[in-house]
Formats: sequence, structure tokens, C-alpha cells
Amino acid sequence: MRAHEIDYKIIGQSIQMVEVELDPQETVIAEAGAMLYMEEGIQFETKMGDGSNPTSGFLGKLKQVGSRLLTGESLFMTHFTNRGYGKQRVAFSAPYPGTIMAIDLDNVYGNTLITQKDAFLAAALGTSVSITLNKKLGAGFFGGEGFILSKLQGDGMVFVHAGGTLIERRLNNETIRVDTGCIVAFETTIDYDIQSAGGLKSMVFGGEGMFLATLRGTGRVWLQSMPISKLVQALAPYGGNQTREGGSVLGGLGNLFES
Repeated sequence: MRAHEIDYKIIGQSIQMVEVELDPQETVIAEAGAMLYMEEGIQFETKMGDGSNPTSGFLGKLKQVGSRLLTGESLFMTHFTNRGYGKQRVAFSAPYPGTIMAIDLDNVYGNTLITQKDAFLAAALGTSVSITLNKKLGAGFFGGEGFILSKLQGDGMVFVHAGGTLIERRLNNETIRVDTGCIVAFETTIDYDIQSAGGLKSMVFGGEGMFLATLRGTGRVWLQSMPISKLVQALAPYGGNQTREGGSVLGGLGNLFES
């Protein structure tokens, strides 16, 4: 089915939200818990699957949502439909500080976008949200963040969330090496693999991680400056125990003497 044609407005700077404007009977789908607010005429319903193939039976929907379990996502998606008169609005917020990117899949090569499994936020009804497995051995064994990827297919608007600042790179038969967690999305013309970061000394003491993602080809790549894994790592020293230990001469070494 063709995707619904929706209007939108991205609001905010460092912590963004997207407000989607729906005509009567238009629908936008979103991950559970992403909704921030909705106007009176909007009704929502939790459904199994993304609704991109309304003629598929129960087994077809079960196959689709079963694949979502591999990514750690919910079996269900929320469908927001304008059941009122005139235009109505519904807004979605990102799960952590960052940037929301709006992409028209009609302007993406092959109408297909590959994203990190936790990057999808919302999309016009008619968009297929599924997974794809990276078939490279390196990604499978070492690239836990990039082995299972999301695949967005269709001809409508999709909204993807990036942590921190969003960067778009256009590769022209080029290669770029990236921290595995910093990839947001890329077109299907880009070849993706995981490779070792260098020699043993660099891998152990370099601080850049043991493996890097290699992106090569011609097409667009979107990167994020602060993936959730780095954000959690940065906030970890400020956890509850750190307050108690902050005034100690031993500081973090006090852990060694705790029972």
C-alpha cells in the first residue's frame, strides 16, 4: 500500500520532538511509549505489526512481529489515526537527548533505509518496519550493535532518532570507518562490515573499542555523536554510590574494601 501523506514539524534543538499533522483518516505508526501528546480528534490503537500489508493474515503478522523480538522491541506498534474533522496533531519525543531526522523514503535508493535497531521513532502508515541480518562474519561475531539492523521500506515519511548531533556523509566510492555505535542509518548501496581496530596494543589500550564498522560504496550515511551506550557510560560515574564515596580520600578505591 502507498504510505499516507503526512505533514510534520520538528521542534527543539538538543532534545527534539516531532509534531505530525494528520488529515482526517490519516495514520502514523510509532514505537510504544514514543507519544508525547495528541489532540482531541486523534485515536490510537495498539496493533500487531506495522499495518503496511493489511491483507496479510494472522500468520503473516506473527512472522513480522516475531522478527522484532530479535531486536528487543515490542511485539506491538501503536497506530494513531485522525478520527475527527479537520487537521489534528500528535507529537512524539525521542527516548534520550539528540536529533530527530525526517526522511522521505521516496527519495532513498530502492525506497529502503537500513538503521540501527533502536533508531526508528515513527512513520507514515504504509511503511514496512522489519529487520535485516548483516551476513558478514565480522559483524556477526564481533559487532553486536550492528549485526541485527532495522529495515524501513516504503514511499512515505519516516522519523529516525540520533543521539547527540546528527551528521550526514555522502560517500562517492569511498570508505569510512566508524565506531559501531555511532551509525544511525545508511542506504542499501553502502556495504557494511565490522573489522578489528588495529594491532593488539591499539585494541587493548586505544580506548576506541576493539572493532570498528567499515562503510564503503556510493550513497548516504548518517552518524550520531552520542549513542546511548556512550551516554550511559558517561553518566555511570555519577551514580548513587559515587555520592557516598565522593568525600572519601580513597574515592573509587573504597570499593575494594566493601563486603
